[in-house]
Amino acid sequence: MRKLIMKMSMSVDGFVAGPNGEKDWLFKTSDEKSKAWAVEQSWDAGLIIMGRKSFELMAPYWPTSTDPFAPSMNQIPKGVFTKKGFKGVSFGQDQSAAAASWAQARIFDGDLARQIRELKAEPGKPIAAIGGAGFMRNLIATGLVDEFRLVTHPLALGAGLPIFDGLAKPLYLKLQDVKVFPGGTTVHIYGV
Repeated sequence: MRKLIMKMSMSVDGFVAGPNGEKDWLFKTSDEKSKAWAVEQSWDAGLIIMGRKSFELMAPYWPTSTDPFAPSMNQIPKGVFTKKGFKGVSFGQDQSAAAASWAQARIFDGDLARQIRELKAEPGKPIAAIGGAGFMRNLIATGLVDEFRLVTHPLALGAGLPIFDGLAKPLYLKLQDVKVFPGGTTVHIYGV
């Protein structure tokens, strides 16, 4: 059985985005070593899953990006979870392997917990969950996340979108590792 790993960046006051979904602070508070660690970690995944909204934002960007994350984002298979249906993303004349990787994403529109259990039962490398607050809250509610990689950036937003609000019961985690980077970003890796 493969693991489901949630990687999420957050402010020191626990928000994963500003009140209107702003995430520009991620780039202002990262340093080269924290970015290098994140890129290296991204290759651990056998499947990247995200919600529909995140997919629709990311799919047009990554195939032509020169960002260090682009190779892993474009080569690792993707899965899209949606409650409202999904019509796909157009890549126009782009017939590259990168665009094909996004166009061939698996679409999941049924029961989230059941589909996550089925994915975890498949052979392969871990499943990496990325994306927005709503999708992450829904994943946490399933109780099926095996590992949380919480990247805390050195800033307080004061308001924004959390992922651990509204828990039905306390979520007890076991600290497995901590990484500290020169710019003040820290990574706490928790198991359940």
